[in-house]
Amino acid sequence: MRRLVPAFVLFLVWAAPAQAKPNVSVQATPATGQAPLDVTLTATGDAVSYHWDLGDKTQADGPIVQHQYATGRFTATVTGTAADGTTAQASVVVTSAQLTLRGPKLATYGKRATIRGRMAPAVQGAPITLYSGTTPLRSAKADKKGRFVFKIKQTTPATYAAHFEVVGSNEVTVPVRQALDVAMAGSAIVGRPLKLRAKLRPAGAGTLKVRIWRSGHELAPKTFGDHAHLSLSTKRVAQYKLRVIVVPSAPYSPRKTTVRASVFLPYLSLGARGPSVRILERRLAELHYTTRGVDGYYSYDTADAVMAFQKLNGLARTGRVTPDLWRRLQSAHTPLPRYRFGHHFEVNKSKQVLFEVNHGRVVRIVHVSTGATGNTPIGVWHIYSKVPGTLPDGMFDSNFFLRGFAIHGYPSVPSYPASHGCVRVPNWVAPILFASSYYGEAVYIYY
Repeated sequence: MRRLVPAFVLFLVWAAPAQAKPNVSVQATPATGQAPLDVTLTATGDAVSYHWDLGDKTQADGPIVQHQYATGRFTATVTGTAADGTTAQASVVVTSAQLTLRGPKLATYGKRATIRGRMAPAVQGAPITLYSGTTPLRSAKADKKGRFVFKIKQTTPATYAAHFEVVGSNEVTVPVRQALDVAMAGSAIVGRPLKLRAKLRPAGAGTLKVRIWRSGHELAPKTFGDHAHLSLSTKRVAQYKLRVIVVPSAPYSPRKTTVRASVFLPYLSLGARGPSVRILERRLAELHYTTRGVDGYYSYDTADAVMAFQKLNGLARTGRVTPDLWRRLQSAHTPLPRYRFGHHFEVNKSKQVLFEVNHGRVVRIVHVSTGATGNTPIGVWHIYSKVPGTLPDGMFDSNFFLRGFAIHGYPSVPSYPASHGCVRVPNWVAPILFASSYYGEAVYIYY
């Protein structure tokens, strides 16, 4: 019996050796610089040809390429091709940067001037240095939008430039004017001393000329050195306008400023007339205390406005003007509302005043009287009914905000809470509030 021997067939598979890619490297000279930037791009390696995508939608061929880049950051990529057709790539980033700088048109001696700049393309955290000539002054870092800021205390005119590595900005020249301190000293009351004081800094930076108008008539001007002390006549009621003009010495710039002062009677009350009342009414109107206008007659509307001012400033609620009230008026500011959105009314029960507020600003201040028993409801309410004219109980031009509670005019509005719960306002001001309010408007009542 023959034994069967298995047959084996050997197959040999030959694989061609893998073709190696060419070696390619790339260099940009310079890689960073001032826009527009002329760059030499150099490719080295064992490729037989080189093709460039320059990163700004342009292309080129050859191992060495000269190219100019506009402002921006670009990636230049070279593709090297070997003799057998295989390829390899290499890339380099080119930054063609631009710094722009801008400064104030005029700076003031001894104060900080803000110099702003921008880097394009933006490199967040890039260190920027500010120079005056060849002297480095400050360093700042660019934000994500390329913006940077320097604050420099100015004493003399100077020219600035910013630098990032080899990239420089435009030059900015900042002129400087003298510091001028002007103040009125005295009480501005008839018979009391009143002086203008002016001081120029630095010393010797110029001279001062003062032009003076009293109640519209120009008086003879006065000339001083770098300090001015000028006494003003207060024998009678008057309004002064004083223009302080700086005649500069080099290298400073000229400047001028105008101040006003009023000389008024110390005491005013119902029935008073004349320029002192007009000064009072004008100042109350500036602060948004409600009056019928500036007419020079101390009537009930003026007394009501004075009362509201006294309430807000913790003065005796008399409706009459005293030297202390004059003093407070000179430095007073329009109060801020508690709520700052939309058009609405605010009633402060502790102060007994009403604010009309429009977009975060108090536009009208009114003397009011709320509930005698404290029953004017605290909270946020809304006007649901408007009734013009006079109701049987004497309520006039009523804005109802909750049940029978309303903001309304009334013949008697004392300086203290005296109503049945409503918010009383003087009859003469009720039509003004009635016309400026609308259905659904918010009324905030608080202590």
